Amino acid sequence: MTVGQGVAALLAAAGLLVSAVPAAQAAPATDPAASSVVPGDETATPALVTGLDEAAAATGSAADAARGHLKAKSSRYHITDADKNLVSAGTETEGGRETVRLQQKYKGVPVLGGQYVVRMDKKNGKRTVTGTSGKYFTRLKLDTVEPKVTEQKAIERAVGAVMTQLGSGPVRKPAAEGSASLKSANAESTLTGSAEGLAVLPQGDGVLTRHITVTGTSPLDGSPVKQNVYVDAHSGFPLLQYSAIKTFGASAGVPASSGATGDAPEQASTAAAQELVVKGSGKRYNGETVDVNLYRGTDGALQTIDYGFRGDNPNVGPLLATYDARGREAASASGLWPSGIKTFRPATPELGEDYTNSGAVDAHWGAHQVYDYYKSNFGRKGLDDNDGFIYSLVGVVNNGQPFNNAFWDGGKMVYGQGGGDYRTFSADTDVVGHEMTHGVVEHSAGLVYAGQPGAMNEAIADYFGNAIDVTANHISMDDPDAALLGEDLCTTAGPRECALRDLDDGATTSKDFIGVSYRADNGGVHLNSTIFSGALWDLRQDLDPAFADKIVYRALTAYMTPLDGFTEGRAAVIAAAEELGATKAQMKIVKRSFDAHGIVPGWETALGVDTDTLLGKVNVSGTGVGAGGGKYAVSRSNEDGSEPYSVWLGNTNGKGGQKLVSPNNGNFNVYATTDGKNVAWAEYGATSILFHVRPVGGGVTKTVGASGTNVSGVALDGDHLVYSVTDPYTGAQHVAYINIRTGASGMVDDGRHELSTALPSVRDGKIAYAKMWPESNGYKLGVEVFDTATGTKKLMPVDKDTAMGIGQTAITDDGVFWILDQDLTDGYKAAVERAALDGSDHITVLPEAGEGSLYAYALTASDDAVTVTSLPAATSYDNDTLPKLYQTTPEGKGGPRRVSCNRGDQVYPASDAGTRVLWLDGTTGYTNLVKRDRPAGNC
Repeated sequence: MTVGQGVAALLAAAGLLVSAVPAAQAAPATDPAASSVVPGDETATPALVTGLDEAAAATGSAADAARGHLKAKSSRYHITDADKNLVSAGTETEGGRETVRLQQKYKGVPVLGGQYVVRMDKKNGKRTVTGTSGKYFTRLKLDTVEPKVTEQKAIERAVGAVMTQLGSGPVRKPAAEGSASLKSANAESTLTGSAEGLAVLPQGDGVLTRHITVTGTSPLDGSPVKQNVYVDAHSGFPLLQYSAIKTFGASAGVPASSGATGDAPEQASTAAAQELVVKGSGKRYNGETVDVNLYRGTDGALQTIDYGFRGDNPNVGPLLATYDARGREAASASGLWPSGIKTFRPATPELGEDYTNSGAVDAHWGAHQVYDYYKSNFGRKGLDDNDGFIYSLVGVVNNGQPFNNAFWDGGKMVYGQGGGDYRTFSADTDVVGHEMTHGVVEHSAGLVYAGQPGAMNEAIADYFGNAIDVTANHISMDDPDAALLGEDLCTTAGPRECALRDLDDGATTSKDFIGVSYRADNGGVHLNSTIFSGALWDLRQDLDPAFADKIVYRALTAYMTPLDGFTEGRAAVIAAAEELGATKAQMKIVKRSFDAHGIVPGWETALGVDTDTLLGKVNVSGTGVGAGGGKYAVSRSNEDGSEPYSVWLGNTNGKGGQKLVSPNNGNFNVYATTDGKNVAWAEYGATSILFHVRPVGGGVTKTVGASGTNVSGVALDGDHLVYSVTDPYTGAQHVAYINIRTGASGMVDDGRHELSTALPSVRDGKIAYAKMWPESNGYKLGVEVFDTATGTKKLMPVDKDTAMGIGQTAITDDGVFWILDQDLTDGYKAAVERAALDGSDHITVLPEAGEGSLYAYALTASDDAVTVTSLPAATSYDNDTLPKLYQTTPEGKGGPRRVSCNRGDQVYPASDAGTRVLWLDGTTGYTNLVKRDRPAGNC
């Protein structure tokens, strides 16, 4: 990639991987000789312009002056109708500098990540433009911005897509045991969607979408959920989804976020606040006694409210309030206010032990330190630079258990109660600084929380969180533990064993960057963050720390825009250093810091693999790959991602190229599958989803059925097409089938609301699937085989009372394979089982515990081999916790062996004949369709 690849980086995180073909624009001859113009990718507008000294309009608003400059220099920027297509997204002032952010709109619709920045100096009533940066997409060419999909249909598809993502693994028992139906069992975990308006995704000519926010709690574990989902406004296909939560540590759950609502603390005028402020003190977790500002309300009670008083300075800053949320569920605090919570109410100004142990002292004191840091160093007035109120909620739990994490939800900080090995998560100042800095990022560059932009969001939160920590706690930059984050959170472990991240871990793009889909860690926002934050921390170690902080802050607030990736981040920091007057020696240090971490132009091309690539940059997310009979089928877009997905067919040996088998009709043709004789897929339209089948040798495409709600798990063998549908209201799944020859169709469970069936496979008219059903003492799990010829069903030999999870099924000539989890205390390790179709000859192929056991999540099988996706449950992510493929014989002889040693996501495996397996691989940062003909062995 080159500069301008942040769009690709974001969409890469979602699997919507865009190959960025540079549309390089030479610097116009009319540009001042001292200026530098870096061309953008796939746009005629420059990505970065520095060194300007051009007069701008002195009268009117800063935004008007910025738009006037872009209009006057149209030969440089190629922005038409700036007054109409660019709307103000805010202006930040720092000394005599003005930074104007302008949001791109296309025919009145906002463009995701389309933001352009104009930097100006204002002196003696005159404005001078010094530079510009960002992304303005000049290639957009939509015929209309009128959606065909209704809001309600888009919400239904978005909720279904989130349900499908949450439920893509093994079927597990619901938390509400003994309920009469799945609907009532999941009543407390229902997801809901709300329409946020239209948005244009900047792929190719542009894609019109409906932006839907899906919130609620996960039906799997009760964790809070909030996802941004972008649904194609033409066909209703959910194109992109990512979490809106910014956590300190990577979380398996998808917490929610939104602005704060509910009970607000008492407000007071400046004069009243000065009269009612009370100086208090308390002991932090580390034993230090510190001063804290309290407030005496009109009822006479003391509260943990800080109006920003600094020593004897009478100036009043924003309201900083710390709330007692102990024992409240994280889901109820994500974008919401738990009912009835109040600020802590100490009896005296001297806060006792309870306030230490709860984390109230550290949270309240820490918020004060963060506000002071940004105000004293950069003149920033709070997180939003407008002295907006700052709220902290302390002590939340998850399902009544310790919540060892913290997050920023768009309106406040929320700190987990901790427990066992962890203290309350406000106990370390770098956690407080990290979460509050997410608020600063949100109100400045707005780096989208996915892929490389998300990793930079995390990196900057880490950098400033740690800078605030070492400053407030008087830690030398030479201290060997200065670069650790979260090192003070543990009850027994030492700093290095406790720390969640280390900014001196030496991470580089070449050896540590991990390509990962949005399925995990929002596209690697924590996984890859220390590559970028490590470069920034090197800068702080090798320059004067205060100067380094100014450089990074200026880069964030005046250069970066929402879709920036690592390369653009490097360019922003270098440009900020130059603007702030860095010497030649200092500039050498700045560049060296990024070089040392491999953040150089073109770094992505150095990532190697041990696989054969069948299709590169397939631009697809979550719709899988099908294989059989020497053929594969996969959905993909065109090279720049401007077209909807079409289905392509090829040979699994890589010979002969690929051919298009579905129409390119403006709808999304997805979930492609093949048995080597026919290819089948689902076509998402504005009102329904159609199923099509076509012979692999060519011929007429036949429409064989339809669904009114989201589908997944499509499989084909002989005369039968099977798939799962997700009930968007209950989360229950049902396996459906179609006889592609006769048209006969049905559901294996007749769609009964008290049942759930999922994860189907089919062979010779037999359909295997995971099944969940209620009995008097709770839900039971099993594996069932349905014979389409006779209508009979046979349960496989699974102990329904001990089965806690059932994973993907696969039918071969040896019978049916499935994943079985009977112990939830082992981090979701699971066995691989096999039996004949009549239930006889039951064996354990791979055990749940001991030698040869895996974190079995999904499987695929041929007549000669079983390939298992191993996916450990993780509270933090690294390469070893990403999905990896293992293969063994149908009997498990020799145990499992790694299929590939690639670094990155290995998802949606599909078995062909023998030991050949295909999958979608994210190692390079793009989603590539790859294969191996035999296992790699040990890695």
